[in-house]
Amino acid sequence: MGSDDGSAVLLAEFRTWLDRERGLSPVSVRCYSKQAKYFLAAVGPEAFRVLGAGEVTAFMVDWSRGCSAGSAKAMVTSLRAFLRFAHATGRTGVPLAGAVPAVAPWKLAALPRGLKAAEIEMLLAGCDRGTAVGLRDHAVLSLLARLGLRGAEAAGLRLDDIDWRAGEIAVTGKGSRVERLPLPVPAGEALAAWLTGGRPQCESRAVFVTVRRPWRPLTPEAVRSVMGRACERAGLERRGTHRFRHALATEMLRAGASLPEVGQVLRHRSMLSTSIYAKVDQNALRPLARPWPGSAA
Repeated sequence: MGSDDGSAVLLAEFRTWLDRERGLSPVSVRCYSKQAKYFLAAVGPEAFRVLGAGEVTAFMVDWSRGCSAGSAKAMVTSLRAFLRFAHATGRTGVPLAGAVPAVAPWKLAALPRGLKAAEIEMLLAGCDRGTAVGLRDHAVLSLLARLGLRGAEAAGLRLDDIDWRAGEIAVTGKGSRVERLPLPVPAGEALAAWLTGGRPQCESRAVFVTVRRPWRPLTPEAVRSVMGRACERAGLERRGTHRFRHALATEMLRAGASLPEVGQVLRHRSMLSTSIYAKVDQNALRPLARPWPGSAA
């Protein structure tokens, strides 16, 4: 078996292990597998028996040169998981996950970058609701903007997740946690317009599907593409879907909501994830501001 074949088999087993043993989402499984592929390309699948901590650390140091902190952290997480898998399946004689060096944890260093209200309206208004694609994209963007859904959560919505009588939708978030959220009127109207006037009749139970045969559920990558096209139509630089979550959190704080309330709406599992928004909570920060020396109080 060649090196490429050996890597393909190993990565396939790794993906199965991540799914069955770790219970990761399909998006995380693809990401971890992609990062592990780079590692295998560097060391080779036959090198596991003699692989040592020095080689693991050297790979990580070399990989980190010239890449962003986010990319480096993604590799750290993926490589540690891959090495745990390798040890659990007997491919390495000793556990090597600890040999992967951590990236400097500069937590909360940057301000969350959201979208202005006018930009959100431009993104929504740019969808041509006279077409099936426009109805679908408008519904996708409406859910992202009004509910702060993650791209993968919007892609994963099923028809059975919508409770029209109660005005709620069930969202499957990180860790496969299912939470029920109220469906705002604008998002509900956009969703209804897509389901009744744009969505093709097909066997798929996914809410968002392609509009041409063969009909397939939208993937998280396709949702990102919806956002990218909307940015182009609005004349904005390409931005990620997370900008909607940041915008929603910022708007809630300006309206007087507390950080725990923001965390509840965004479905954060830890308050640490929500704490970054303390830096944009102007109402809470205003009493802490000291007058500039020599200026009026």
